[in-house]
Amino acid sequence: MDTTTEEIREIVNRETRAWDTQNVDLLITVFHHDMVWPWPRTPQSHDPVDWVMELGRYDSERWKRDWQKLFDRHRLAHNRREIKKILVSKEGDGALVVVDIDTLWIDSEGQENHWQGRVCKVYAKVGGEWKMTMHTGVLDYS
Repeated sequence: MDTTTEEIREIVNRETRAWDTQNVDLLITVFHHDMVWPWPRTPQSHDPVDWVMELGRYDSERWKRDWQKLFDRHRLAHNRREIKKILVSKEGDGALVVVDIDTLWIDSEGQENHWQGRVCKVYAKVGGEWKMTMHTGVLDYS
């Protein structure tokens, strides 16, 4: 495997470790300062006309607060992630990663927040470091 693919795999795995350990500071290291994160209303909302913008443009303090709230109010039951494809631009400065996820959060009242399906993560190499610039919410393609 080439170095670029390994670098991409590292940032995907770092994000997974952040979710697994509920480490908001580690999670924040993967995002580019211009990151946006559209989210489908449901895993079946394949048409982007139905998507929402929950977090807006990346703001480290706001995003840290929001993710910390999730971590504080939920228990992570499981977080299974499998990289299905890594595609790097011919220039070596952009990448697309397809990941199947099955992440289950449970709140104190037993309510489940289940992220299950496929996501697309988009990265750019910025200043010698890979940063996530865009991420789709979880979609079900079954």
